[in-house]
Amino acid sequence: MLTSLAWLGLEVKYRSPARRFYEETLSMTVRSERANELVVEAGETDLLLRRPTSIPRGGLHTHYAFSIPSETYDDWWDRLEPDYDLEEVQFGSAKSLYLYDPDGNCVELGQSDVDGPGIDGIFEVVLEVESLERAESLYADLGFETVDRGNERTRVRMDGPMALELWEPQLGIADARGGVHVDLGFETANPEAAVAAVADRVCRLERVESENSETMAVRDPDGHHLTFVSS
Repeated sequence: MLTSLAWLGLEVKYRSPARRFYEETLSMTVRSERANELVVEAGETDLLLRRPTSIPRGGLHTHYAFSIPSETYDDWWDRLEPDYDLEEVQFGSAKSLYLYDPDGNCVELGQSDVDGPGIDGIFEVVLEVESLERAESLYADLGFETVDRGNERTRVRMDGPMALELWEPQLGIADARGGVHVDLGFETANPEAAVAAVADRVCRLERVESENSETMAVRDPDGHHLTFVSS
């Protein structure tokens, strides 16, 4: 139903340190900027860095993962290690490193089958939820498929346009937390069908139509803002 992750929105208190971290430290390109928002390129997905002046605000303390070409992992480690307290985790044959941005978001750089150069996509986002069962049901109806459950039954991993982790309140790898009021944008062939699949459980509905595309947005029961954009 959902074909790709169009954007991930993060809340930033001050634009300048956030811009330095993503543009200089992580060598990402700022594609556009407005008074209260920077749009940073992460492969085909946009990373929105947004001051809290309107709704949706963008996520707080969000854990998410960037894709990097596997062969560049050691270069990234050597580059970041002098200035950051990095943590490393092995997942099968792939490794990931973890660090924090100036606003307390846990940023993962994981070895992936991508071309690069540099950061080339977002492959995982973690949401904090009140009820795992309720959230899993909602995202399953949007086409995500459960592939793993934590031993304590307080987290679920789902596959879709990207990996989606649903966590009841907890600390994960590198003491990361799931994001609250996260702003996610998805491309889909049929925004109306996406909304219809969850209409009985969402808290808010907005509709914006233009000549070339249709956009519909909802807020899930945990306060996460989901926007469906016609692809």
